[in-house]
Amino acid sequence: MALTPSPVIDDLVPVAATPHAVSWPAIFAGAAGAAALSLILLVLGTGLGLSSVSPWVQQGVSATTFGVSTIVWICFTQIVASGMGGYLAGRLRTRWVDTQVDEIYFRDTAHGFLAWAVASLATAALLTSVIASIVGGGAQAGATVAAAGMSAAGSVTSQAADKQDDRSQDLGYFVHGLFREVTSPNATPGAASTPAAAVAPSAPSPSGAAPSEGAASSSLPATQVQPLPSPLPASAATPLPAAPSAEPPIGEATGIFLNALKDGSLPADDVSYLGQRVAEHTGLNAADAQKRVTDAFARVQIATREAETTARAAADEARAASAKGALWLFLSLLFGAFFASLAATFGGRQRDAF
Repeated sequence: MALTPSPVIDDLVPVAATPHAVSWPAIFAGAAGAAALSLILLVLGTGLGLSSVSPWVQQGVSATTFGVSTIVWICFTQIVASGMGGYLAGRLRTRWVDTQVDEIYFRDTAHGFLAWAVASLATAALLTSVIASIVGGGAQAGATVAAAGMSAAGSVTSQAADKQDDRSQDLGYFVHGLFREVTSPNATPGAASTPAAAVAPSAPSPSGAAPSEGAASSSLPATQVQPLPSPLPASAATPLPAAPSAEPPIGEATGIFLNALKDGSLPADDVSYLGQRVAEHTGLNAADAQKRVTDAFARVQIATREAETTARAAADEARAASAKGALWLFLSLLFGAFFASLAATFGGRQRDAF
């Protein structure tokens, strides 16, 4: 009589555990290797980049060469580091028994992609400042050069800022030019010239009389005689022009120009008032003084427009450089994802071959 095995005994027979489709230890191991290799290559690229540039003229590579080499090195870093991480994830994963070949190929690809994703997240969290400094080096250099050019031009655009002191310093050159004393060729000298007095020879002394000291001095030539000017009565004296104040109204003129820059035009009342103050300190007539005021304000407007154009051009160059850097960084990440997945399939095949 055959004995039937007990169902309880059948339940105690050990069954081989089926391996999981995702091997997270292998994925994290590959991600750690990719992140470490990325760090090493980025540090190496930073050293090579700094050794190739120079602030001196005719030394070092150009900005274009530096930008292209930076993009190439970032792509190379992504390809090598991601490929290494994907290969480790595929080689270290658990062997899948009784699994179709297509399923193994998909799982290896997924392992490589996940290893790249974890490494990218870790790199973005830990090395954001390094990547930004490398990619944005060209844009920051261009912005620095443009800022230096604007500083040399006087930075007139900052006149629309909130700080009154800074704006006054920017307009200092134009305002001081209003009160420069310029002598016109048709202008009458301010100081009255003393008329030359004709020196008449003294009358001859009568015969027999001893010549006096005045008569003796009259025997000298007329050019050597220095007669004393006769005092004029108080009513006939020519009044001298009033002496101008020691300091011109620089602050007041600056405030008027700043207000006119906000409105876009200089009012006629301000032109007349500033013309009077300029005439007091320069000796110009009213028409010439007002013309100097309008010309100075026109130069301020031209300088402001030029500074705004320079600032916009620099901002546009920085925007274009940042956009190109972001696009190339996106492409480099895509390259990294592709090579990580491809290397994982290669590593998985080598794992199953042994």
